[in-house]
Amino acid sequence: QFAFQENEIKLLTAEIERLKNFGCLGVSPSLEGLRDENAKLKYRLNFLKKSLQEERSKSAKSMININSCLQEIFGAAIQAAYPDLENPPLVVTPSQQPKFGDYQCNSAMGISQILLKTREQKVIPREIAEKIVKNIPANECIEKVEIAGPGFINVHLRKDFVSKQLRSLLINGVQPPAIGKRKKVVVDFSSPNIAKEMHVGHLRSTIIGESMSRLFEFAGYDVLRLNHLGDWGTQFGMLIAHLQDKFPDYLTVSPPIGDLQAFYKESKRRFDTEEEFKKRAYQCVVLLQSKNPDFIKAWNLICDVSRREFQKIYNCLDITIIERGESFYHEMMKDIVKEFEDKGFVQVDDGRKVVFVPGFSVPLTIMKSDGGYTYDTSDLAALKHRLFEEKGDILIYVVDSGQSVHFQTVFAAGQMIGWYDPKVTRVAHAAFGVMLGEDKKKFKTRSGDTVRLIDLLEEGLKRAMDKLKDKERDKVLTPEELKAAQTSVAFGCIKYADLSHNRLNDYVFSFDKMLDDRGNTAAYLLYAFTRIRAIARLANIDEQMLRKAAREEVLILDHEKEWKLGKCILRFPEILQKILEDLLLHTLCDYLYELATTFTEFYDSCYCVEKDRQTGQIVKVNMWRLLLCEATATVMAKGFDILGIKPVQRM
Repeated sequence: QFAFQENEIKLLTAEIERLKNFGCLGVSPSLEGLRDENAKLKYRLNFLKKSLQEERSKSAKSMININSCLQEIFGAAIQAAYPDLENPPLVVTPSQQPKFGDYQCNSAMGISQILLKTREQKVIPREIAEKIVKNIPANECIEKVEIAGPGFINVHLRKDFVSKQLRSLLINGVQPPAIGKRKKVVVDFSSPNIAKEMHVGHLRSTIIGESMSRLFEFAGYDVLRLNHLGDWGTQFGMLIAHLQDKFPDYLTVSPPIGDLQAFYKESKRRFDTEEEFKKRAYQCVVLLQSKNPDFIKAWNLICDVSRREFQKIYNCLDITIIERGESFYHEMMKDIVKEFEDKGFVQVDDGRKVVFVPGFSVPLTIMKSDGGYTYDTSDLAALKHRLFEEKGDILIYVVDSGQSVHFQTVFAAGQMIGWYDPKVTRVAHAAFGVMLGEDKKKFKTRSGDTVRLIDLLEEGLKRAMDKLKDKERDKVLTPEELKAAQTSVAFGCIKYADLSHNRLNDYVFSFDKMLDDRGNTAAYLLYAFTRIRAIARLANIDEQMLRKAAREEVLILDHEKEWKLGKCILRFPEILQKILEDLLLHTLCDYLYELATTFTEFYDSCYCVEKDRQTGQIVKVNMWRLLLCEATATVMAKGFDILGIKPVQRM
């Protein structure tokens, strides 16, 4: 990226010189035109120089992805060793055991196979490894390499390199690696239905979508979070008809609909049992779709009641999202049908207009026999709008696994009609499994009903307070601190329990497990974080002193546990990079748990603050170790922020 910008600066400088010469020689018929061109080029040149400066400054502060650095180094070594080899395998991973170094390059085995298959050359991997090692370019991060076993290349990092990266982290904070061009990401998540309460089924999409959005935002992307509400369709006919009967003066007096769920059930019962009501409900749909003002007002009233209820949950879970329901795309659907017809993709089947997509047995129905539209039509309209109007480079749909075939078909239809090229634009369905009860069946109430999400969150608050009181925290915390700890633990544990499981799998929801302060839970991590933050405070070291020390102290990493912790802290960027690629957030949870347990090993073995055993007075503060504590806490805090978890100073 820098090389490209520097090259453009050189070209622009040369062009300005050329124009100057033209002006001097009087060659141009329009000197004014030349001056304009000259001014434009100078402006572009200054802009590029400033932009290059900013990028360099940002890059200098960014955390380095060590794995990516090593991949570049070994990529260059393999290229030099085997210049004729196309796309050689590049495998660099953190070592699992200290005796095998810090990282391993395992490319030699793959190259050996390629040479055998493509050139019929039998070369043992160890020879290949030796050739790669001889071609490793000069770099600042590798101390030494060793070849082990059949051809594994064990990499030992330089201590001064790791120490320098830790200092940079402490001085500049957790800065994401530079991403190059700032891309736009559209994340579709949550998506409850109007007039129905949010239930546990909406929890996963809401939590996962929010966390993905936070990750992409932190990485420097322009993120648009969309709530694809179910706010349009035939069900509104029965709701409006019931509203007219129950609150005939709804146009002048705002109807006191307190329990929208009960209101929906009443209207559904009438729709199923009263023929006259059913006919009127269908008429209401027609009048709503023709934009009759009275019916639009009724529709808005119903939507507003739902919005207020949804917002209570979004406030609890600290969710930021823009509403863009199915109704937003309604006017676009006619053009979608026409576009597929014009391109010859539409077939008529029993009065329905359908689109068969190669590779999928079930077609998309883009118009029903009565002329109405379907989910297929609205999802195609949303896809096109996000690609062409929002200009999304990456589109992510956080919707349950049950919709996988539907979304694969919609995305394939978008490619078939030429809306996007998957090599250029990434369109992904981030599918997830269902939440199960402790009986391993779908999570329900004892009476078999779906669990209301607001009830689940309130139960979480109650259980978190019970847990804190069991630990006698109410005796040492102020009422405000206790309330903050309750909220942090309750919602943090609910989010973490979800995000710490592979989203593709179903998972068992258990308050007892998630509130346990042992093992890979938010309760454990929040306690660990609070303890780490307290170490410096109890040694009377404030933030200003830590900042000063970060600039002046050398982080000594002589003890094996200091070294292990230092390397673990610096793996944060490679963890985030992996998640940006596969959208699996449990990797971040696993990493935070590993970081916390690695810190515990360090703290148990290395004195940060030394005290007199008789008096308890502080006799020595090992500042470089306090800086390791601070670096750990800084990375954990950013990890929590991405997961949507709010830690507290005292717990």
